[in-house]
Order: sequence, then structure tokens, then C-alpha cells
Amino acid sequence: MLQIDAEFTPIAAHIRNNVMRQGFMTHVGAEVTDLTRGTCVLSVDRRPELLQQNGFFHGGVTAFLIDNATTIAAATVKGQAALTAEYKLNLLAPASGDRLICRARVVKPGRQVSVVAADVFCVIDGAEKHTATALASIAMIDQAIAPKTVS
Repeated sequence: MLQIDAEFTPIAAHIRNNVMRQGFMTHVGAEVTDLTRGTCVLSVDRRPELLQQNGFFHGGVTAFLIDNATTIAAATVKGQAALTAEYKLNLLAPASGDRLICRARVVKPGRQVSVVAADVFCVIDGAEKHTATALASIAMIDQAIAPKTVS
């Protein structure tokens, strides 16, 4: 049975609104394609401006998706603002295809630091190929990102 997390609805709306106000999100053309408590999926379509000299997605695009998706995933847990403290990124294969998808999930939520894992896939002819993996430490900021709803 599907349960609705009514407390998460305003948090998700606030996060989506704030993320789309980020100039770099708009510049890259990335979008939030899924958002649940403890997870975030970002994706971006292939464009010439996002490619390196060999025609693959630039590693900076992958790093950006990891940076943003892990921070957003951490923020969803309690509706708390968050900033990237560090991440370790392993590029596994060249990222080609039509789209990049980054799936981030909170491994261990924390009061001050949350640990978040992320994987990036490129979509080639409808099939996903794993191109990167990362582990991030996300600093949790002591402020709510959305007002609490009154019941």
C-alpha cells in the first residue's frame, strides 16, 4: 500500500523551487526528475555545450550532478538546508548517449553531517550504462528550508 508523506509535500515543493532558481542548474539544463525523502534524481539531456573534445559528457557535468543530487537528497530527510563538505567521485566509463541520470540516496543521515551515495548513468539507445559513482559528506545547516505546516 502506497503511503503519502504529507509532511514531505511542502519540503519537496520548496526544494524543487529553490533548485530551479540555481543559475547553474538552468545553465546546464538539468532537472529534478524524482524527489522522495532521502533520495534525489537529477538528469540532463545531451547538448554540444556539455561535451568534451571526444564527444563524451564532460566530467564536470557528472561532478555537478553528483554535487547537487547528494546535497538535495540530504536536505530531503528533515527539510534542513545542506551544503557539500566533500565527495569522492570515481569515473567508471566515458559518458556518452543522449542523457545523464544521477541517482542519490542517503546512506546515513546525521545531525551535522550526512553520508550520501550517488551513481550516474548515461542512456544509450534506451539502455543505462553506469558511468560514475560517488560518496559524499554533506554538512547539515541548522535551519529549516520550508515552513512547517499547521495541522
